[in-house]
Amino acid sequence: MCYLLFIAFHSTEASDMASTYSIHSTEIRDITEVKISIDLAWTLLCGFLVFNMRAGFAFLGAGFLQKKNTLNYLTMSFMDFCVGGLIYWAFGFALMFGGSYLAFGLDAGNALFGYSGFFLSFGSFDYSTSKLWLFQMMFSAAACTIVAGAVAERIKFNVHVICSAALCGIMYPVYGHWVWGGGWLASLPFGSGMKDFAGSGVVHGIGGLIALVGAWMVGPRFGKYNPDGTPNMFHGHNLSFVVLGTLFLLFGWFGFNAGSTLGSTDLRVSIIASNTFLAACTGGITLMYITYYNTGKYDIVRTCKGALAGCVAITASGAYVSHWAAVAIGFIAVFILKASLHFIENKLRIDDPVGAISVHGASGLWGLLSVGIFADGSYLGVKGLIAGSGWQLLSQFIGCVVLMIWALGLGYILFYILKRTIGLRVPVSEENTGIDLYEHGIPCYPDSS
Repeated sequence: MCYLLFIAFHSTEASDMASTYSIHSTEIRDITEVKISIDLAWTLLCGFLVFNMRAGFAFLGAGFLQKKNTLNYLTMSFMDFCVGGLIYWAFGFALMFGGSYLAFGLDAGNALFGYSGFFLSFGSFDYSTSKLWLFQMMFSAAACTIVAGAVAERIKFNVHVICSAALCGIMYPVYGHWVWGGGWLASLPFGSGMKDFAGSGVVHGIGGLIALVGAWMVGPRFGKYNPDGTPNMFHGHNLSFVVLGTLFLLFGWFGFNAGSTLGSTDLRVSIIASNTFLAACTGGITLMYITYYNTGKYDIVRTCKGALAGCVAITASGAYVSHWAAVAIGFIAVFILKASLHFIENKLRIDDPVGAISVHGASGLWGLLSVGIFADGSYLGVKGLIAGSGWQLLSQFIGCVVLMIWALGLGYILFYILKRTIGLRVPVSEENTGIDLYEHGIPCYPDSS
């Protein structure tokens, strides 16, 4: 009898333990599923915010241009995500994230490029892969529109479409793989490897440097430079569009930077968003008063460029630096922007109607370097000079050099081929009349307006 009672007692105890374990396992599974759902919703929401930046680019660029070319720029901006989305879906995404293991079906790739995830098919047809593709596709389209602004008012429409396809299919994905897809730059033995949290180099640097090559090879707008080389001012037709576009971009930048955590359960998102805002504020107010000191006028156009330069610069380092460093990065970005704008227009005599080369290219390179200076070691152990390590700065410098070689080299090859085949720019007579009529057959603003 005692033996039977002993067996019954221990059987009940074992059953209770199994039941408790089952409950705990269910709770853990439920918590994991909730975390996945929250991170999925967060990344999609941030992707939608980044898509909202399309309106910002459209307003900003259109405001800087002459009204006779407005519709052409708006159409190029619209086609960037149409063309870029399909190309990036077909093979750009696979080249970039194949081998990264960031989502299902992305297991094949090496240090140079990925080769899994084409067309988001077979093993890569999954909610996590689609989430990553959608978010990153918005980034690739942004790089295309950076180029559109620098070559606006004289480039052929189809030339820009081809450029966008090449950028989303090869230029952006391959360099992005080196940094974000488990490629060789991320694995450099110096510091923590090259770091670019949300794309100062991968997105803005690529776009800005290709824009530099494009604007140089397509040549300046007719009448931009006098025989002695001095530039003439082409006034934008609607500065309210410039301000509105800047505000759209700044709003979208919260999704751009904070969304790069790929999950809201990474509590660093609040610091990233705060750093983004602080850098924008610092860039805007600094250039506002520098311009006032030089001219005696409060220039809202320069203020907008300063705020955007601050955002571009903090994009690489927003997760790795403290708030005071974000202010310093935005402050320094303004002086780099100002020097770059003068050098591009007056020394190189390259015509950039919206200042895209300086705002995105120069500020993007500074953003990459700033990681190696201001990273404090509080996130993922990334330490810069202020934390007592100079190795991270070396990785960032190597990343900058590789970025310039890659973007300038491929950009030159692309535009050279296009120049020798279909030609880069519209005829001067049509440029004077307006590209809206030449390329699209209708003006953005009817004469009655």
